[in-house]
Amino acid sequence: MAIDEAHCISEWGHDFRPEYRNLRRIIKRIGDNIPIIALTATATPKVQEDILKNLGITNAKTFKASFNRPNLYYEIRPKTANVDADIIRFVKQNSGKSGIIYCLSRKKVEELAQTLQVNGINAVPYHAGLDGKTRAKHQDMFLMEDIDVVVATIAFGMGIDKPDVRFVIHHDIPKSIESYYQETGRAGRDGGEGHCLAYYAYKDIEKLEKFMSGKPVAEQEIGHALLQDVVAFAETSISRRKFILHYFGEDFDTETGDGGDMDDNVRNPKKQHEAQEDVELLLKVVKETNAIYKAKEVVNTLIGKSNALIKSHRTDEIELFGQGKEKGANYWMALLRQVLVTGLLKKDIETYGIIKVTPAGEEYLAAPTPFMMTEDHVYDSESKDNIVTAQKGGGGSTDEQLMKMLKDLRKKVAKRKDVPPFVVFQDPSLEDMATKYPVTKEELANIHGVGEGKAKKFGKDFIELIARYVEENDIMRPDDLVVKTTGANSALKLFIIQSVDRKLPLPDIANAKGLEMPDFIKEMEAIVYSGTKLNINYWVDEVLDEDQQEELHEYFLEAETDKIDEAMEEFDGDYEDEEIRLYRIKFISEVAN
Repeated sequence: MAIDEAHCISEWGHDFRPEYRNLRRIIKRIGDNIPIIALTATATPKVQEDILKNLGITNAKTFKASFNRPNLYYEIRPKTANVDADIIRFVKQNSGKSGIIYCLSRKKVEELAQTLQVNGINAVPYHAGLDGKTRAKHQDMFLMEDIDVVVATIAFGMGIDKPDVRFVIHHDIPKSIESYYQETGRAGRDGGEGHCLAYYAYKDIEKLEKFMSGKPVAEQEIGHALLQDVVAFAETSISRRKFILHYFGEDFDTETGDGGDMDDNVRNPKKQHEAQEDVELLLKVVKETNAIYKAKEVVNTLIGKSNALIKSHRTDEIELFGQGKEKGANYWMALLRQVLVTGLLKKDIETYGIIKVTPAGEEYLAAPTPFMMTEDHVYDSESKDNIVTAQKGGGGSTDEQLMKMLKDLRKKVAKRKDVPPFVVFQDPSLEDMATKYPVTKEELANIHGVGEGKAKKFGKDFIELIARYVEENDIMRPDDLVVKTTGANSALKLFIIQSVDRKLPLPDIANAKGLEMPDFIKEMEAIVYSGTKLNINYWVDEVLDEDQQEELHEYFLEAETDKIDEAMEEFDGDYEDEEIRLYRIKFISEVAN
């Protein structure tokens, strides 16, 4: 009996399928003495153990090839509002090469495929929602090289045997390291180049956690543990290859191992510092708490943060409690990850996630040696208030000198029009201008949060300034940075504008499109911030009386910024978040558009 994809047997496998648990019964019915082989390409030590146990073949021989794919280059970039532009740039730099782009949802697959197409890239979508004929056609087009890029959900890839996939991009971070390893493993199967690029923002992790909330508690716990390993992988600054191989129970030496320099962290090393004393403190905490905690509780003990679990074990009464509080939780989590990879600590296989000191860790405590710790990446989540956020680094980066000039010009224009500067253009729009150097009204309309209305009303002075600046400084303008939009979203915008014109109640408009109120308000903000008028006075009058409206109007007229959290602070609980947001839409619509 041969069992393929055997990781599906274990609930710790990234694709657990309860039906696989019945295999043991089937084997029993056929007869216990039959030869059995179980095969998988992605199994952690924990999953390997589960496979042997559940099939009842604990004395079987285990054959393991290396998990190392030396020709794959691993890279993680921060995921910003400009992620689509970054992907377009990457694909164009690799034009003519085959690639797969993975997205979490079917909707995103469709949107991104369209965006790539209108920007001159040969791409097709692939997901389980397409009919069988279309899926087969798109797969064949990819295999026959009629198209270069497939944008897909993870439904794509199982049967793909294309040796020359040159890049795999994750638009959304996967649910587990196994999924990531399996999906990136579709690149460079011929031994040639394979670039694995993933975009990471902690927001995506929170989204995945929300998806899990309906599942049974045991399943949720496993899901969270797998996700935390993904977070650790994205935020780590040590060799990504070393991290992945350690996850699968394999040691890797970056100096002598094949592909040792094939990741962004090794090529662009982060600062290191000596952390011997901190490593000692960390190991002592694990020992003194009798190795009963997972990473989070170990860190809580170090920073002196008590909770029910810590209290129940009286950990808050030991001398070491809170001894590392001046360093903060992120620091200790980063150190803990690195000490795990170095092998001084390990995650227990039986009770997964519990941290234990290894024999090497005991030796280290007896005779400590210097330990160089690398500082973790910090991926700041974007400010949730700005409708758009400009991209930092990872391709086009903001021209600081031009940015300063644009801000000065904005101040002048605002003074002339007698409005606050943010009414003219928001900061992220200026940042985008200082990255893309638009010199025509059409190009300006394509800038984040501008649109045709704003380009017409305020654009002239800005285009002239940028054109002058480009000429005086001999700047090569990046042609591919003007990302055309698909208009896929414009149907929704049009529906909102027409419904507001008919003075329909806002909750009814939101319901008609299946939107929650906060998401619907975001859509309206995007409309008015790109220069289109949206007269929601009829609804604002329902929500706020005359005096309140006057108070808010004066506030926004004199405010330095249109940020909601600053307005909330100013009014100290007098208004709900939603009320201020709605008034801001009215204000921008009337004053700016």
